[in-house]
Amino acid sequence: MNRTTMLMTGAALVCSLVCTGCQDDTYEVKTPIYQSGLPADTLKASEFEKAFPLQYAAYRQNDESSVMTEYKGSVNFRKNDGVNPLPKGFRAAQPYLKNLWLGYPFMYEYNEARGHTYAVKDILDIDRINRYSPDGKGNMPTTCWNCKVPNIAQWVAAEGDGVWSRDFNDYRTRVDVMNESISCATCHDTTNMELQLYSIPLKDWLARSGKDWATLSRNEKRSLVCGQCHVEYYFTHKDNGPAGKPVFPWDNGFDPEDMYEYYNTHGANNGPFKNGPHGAAGVSCADCHMPYQKQDGKKFSSHWWTSPLKDPELTACRTCHSDKTPEFLRARVHDIQEKTYRQLLRAQETSVMAHEAVRLANEFEGDRNPRYEELMAAARENVRKGQFFWDLISAENSVGFHNPAKALDTLMSSMDYSRKAVDLCLEATNAHIAANLAGDIKDIVPPILEHSRKLQQDPEHMKSHKWLTYLPVLPEAGLVWEGNVRVR
Repeated sequence: MNRTTMLMTGAALVCSLVCTGCQDDTYEVKTPIYQSGLPADTLKASEFEKAFPLQYAAYRQNDESSVMTEYKGSVNFRKNDGVNPLPKGFRAAQPYLKNLWLGYPFMYEYNEARGHTYAVKDILDIDRINRYSPDGKGNMPTTCWNCKVPNIAQWVAAEGDGVWSRDFNDYRTRVDVMNESISCATCHDTTNMELQLYSIPLKDWLARSGKDWATLSRNEKRSLVCGQCHVEYYFTHKDNGPAGKPVFPWDNGFDPEDMYEYYNTHGANNGPFKNGPHGAAGVSCADCHMPYQKQDGKKFSSHWWTSPLKDPELTACRTCHSDKTPEFLRARVHDIQEKTYRQLLRAQETSVMAHEAVRLANEFEGDRNPRYEELMAAARENVRKGQFFWDLISAENSVGFHNPAKALDTLMSSMDYSRKAVDLCLEATNAHIAANLAGDIKDIVPPILEHSRKLQQDPEHMKSHKWLTYLPVLPEAGLVWEGNVRVR
């Protein structure tokens, strides 16, 4: 994985569909046009409450941050440590996240996401953004704001593409933390509430694909407004375009191999699962995550964007699966997630083994295979590809449910590539490192459960794991930013 690129995570489901779920594909829902009375540049969520009280009340349910489902939820537990009880850890944690992201800002902190209303607050506090730098710089690009606030479209319009590569912290004080997060302006034209995109990278992809937003079906739009953020994308290298600008790498297709091909030619990342069973049935993101409600005699879409599993009656699921009980449907989801999670951990551990094999082979100076350099280049490529395929499922937000077959197939491919990397390293070193790779991976390479920017200032901590010794000890520094307030 190229160090000039950065993985951005989130759910990987984008259904580019042409019909409303469970309806004939010739049927197109027509929605009324509202005159909100609000200016086109309205960004604050609270400004919409008077005109749309029911939707706003549902939106405020996103403030909830204490309910867990079997594998996910809105408690921002640390996803790597597996320590109970909540909120520090959760039984479905992935212990090797810090190992596999070593050298990237993700290694410092990676939490389960809270509701959309916390998007700004949580990124301001996350350890990925440097809050200790004496010059106040976050050492991350402004691009990191792209999925947190609709403001970025206005910043780019006013300041140009140079915005993307500026420092993240330069924009901390320009955002209303709990009122300019993901909300109405993220998905709607604020003057008439028609669905619209604020996402520049998604608009770019539509243009490259010859697609006109105005001619897309309503149900396509109902998924694509979610797909503005619930995808993975990459930051453009300066040699390929405006530095730091996000790009959706779907030009070759939507499968992992297609994304990886694009990655290799553009320094890119991956994209959505479009071809799952629900996508094939014409179901949009909103059908499951914004089910219709009735209140005071009015029908409206829920704006509590959360898991359908939090509803005891699974109302969103039973709109189509009316012949099934909530208990049956919940058990089906959990069965899929359990199988996916089990394979996810296997793929994760296999990737760690591959990384360790490359580390050992890189440092091996004994009797090398005459084709050592060629074999090691191939090994590194397979390590990269194995991690890439694992990360696609690790970052996806349904633990495989959005596309069960694709999730399991992708994890199997991840393990195949990682194992190939190990084999290549053994061949490159004439099997001299084999003894070092024998046994349980947890003994060979223990999980790094504790690591942060502050801990990286401690020389003793940096000696606590053999992989940490490859990182520099950071200079001692105190906290500079708390939220969007500079304290030092």
